[in-house]
Amino acid sequence: MLSSQDKDSVRNEIQKLEKGIDAKDIIRDPYVLEFLGLDQTPNLYEKDIEQGLINHLQKFLLELGRGFSFVSRQQHITFDGEHYYIDLVFYNYILKCFVIIDLKIGKLTHQDIGQMQMYVNYYTRELMNDGDNLPIGIVLCADKSESVVKYTLPEDNNQIFASKYKLYMPTEDELKRELAKEQALLETEKHLQEEE
Repeated sequence: MLSSQDKDSVRNEIQKLEKGIDAKDIIRDPYVLEFLGLDQTPNLYEKDIEQGLINHLQKFLLELGRGFSFVSRQQHITFDGEHYYIDLVFYNYILKCFVIIDLKIGKLTHQDIGQMQMYVNYYTRELMNDGDNLPIGIVLCADKSESVVKYTLPEDNNQIFASKYKLYMPTEDELKRELAKEQALLETEKHLQEEE
């Protein structure tokens, strides 16, 4: 702060951090992974996306947002003789928690969310350090149904998130269509709440 020319901006940033930031303020939807140079084809596999993210880790950290540091790739966990592999693990020093990312090339399913819940529970019970906040899980998928997310997760959920990824920057028309869909969804939810 002493060396900054814009002391008010730095002071505001510090005050924001002191007030605490909610995970919903950090998690993005969608993530644009255009820097991977991959095409959405039937021959695209999760391992291709994962390898691309590792190859371009600096760019992916910038896309994730503030406070992320890389912890692990394909973290192996075993219980009851079953083996599981967590795609990517990060730590967010602003939120003071682990962030677990599971990659899905297709449409999000309730099983994907259940698997992420298991990973988050494992981290909560086995790997959290003193002073850590509860871990966050992000299922990063090509497509998602808001209804699947809404009815699979509890209403007070603040640990599991489903975010879409895009392998290219959307065109202006695609952005307009996406915004129209989001607006329609918000209006439907508002209408349902008014009826209650």
